[in-house]
Amino acid sequence: MAVTAVRAGDQTQLATAVRFLLEELGTRAEGNTVEVRVPPFGAVQCIEGPRHTRGTPPNVVEMSPEIWFALATGELSWDAAVADGSIHASGIRAEIKDQLPLL
Repeated sequence: MAVTAVRAGDQTQLATAVRFLLEELGTRAEGNTVEVRVPPFGAVQCIEGPRHTRGTPPNVVEMSPEIWFALATGELSWDAAVADGSIHASGIRAEIKDQLPLL
């Protein structure tokens, strides 16, 4: 599994692990209210609520692949990542703290 490989230090599997974890978030928190972006590897819409269909979503959370991996696996807390500026979040619903960690 890519997540296990990255935890063991194999950064060549980071893209696969990031995509898997984004897919897991989308499955656990179905919806279209918040868009979580992890460039350049992927994005997912999640969280129930008002549906976004066109243009730039009003609720966006964006971060690096390394920060997403750390958040999703419980190696980093949402509050710590927000405090140090590792997460860019815009919109009143742009928070996924209650969905993390995924593993």
